[in-house]
Amino acid sequence: METYENQQTEDTRKLLRECNAGIKMGVTSIDEVIDTVKDPHLKQVLKDSRAEHNQLGDETHELLLAYGCDTKEPHPIAKGMSWLKTNVKLQMGADDKTVAELMIDGCHMGVKSLSGFLNEYKEADRKSRSMTERLIDVEERMADSMKAYL
Repeated sequence: METYENQQTEDTRKLLRECNAGIKMGVTSIDEVIDTVKDPHLKQVLKDSRAEHNQLGDETHELLLAYGCDTKEPHPIAKGMSWLKTNVKLQMGADDKTVAELMIDGCHMGVKSLSGFLNEYKEADRKSRSMTERLIDVEERMADSMKAYL
C-alpha cells in the first residue's frame, strides 16, 4: 500500500510540474504575439486565453505547494525554439493569420505533450489529472478559436 501511495504522490507531483511548465510556455507564447495582433476580437481571444492560463497556473501552483513541490520552468531548448520560430515567422509577415497559425501549432504541441504526461503518470491523483484535462480543454478551445483567422 505504501509503495502505491509513494508512486501516486510522485506521479502527481510530476504531472503538476509539467502542467505548470506548459502553462508558463502558453502565457509566454501569447505575450510574444499579442502586440502584433490587429483584429480586436483576436486580441480579446488571446487575452481571455491568457487569463484562463493564469488561473490554471495559480491553481496548479497551489496544488504543487500542497504537495511540497516547487514549480517547473519550461525546458530551455523548447522555450528557445518556440521564441525563434515565433520571431522568424513574425518578421516574415506579422499578420493575424501568422499569429493564429503559431497559436494553433503551440496548442497542438501542448495537447500532445499533456496527453502524453497523462499516460506516463498514470498513478497521479484525480485532482491533478482533472487539472491536466482542463488545461487540454483550454488548449483545444483556443486552437479552435484561432481557425477563424487562418
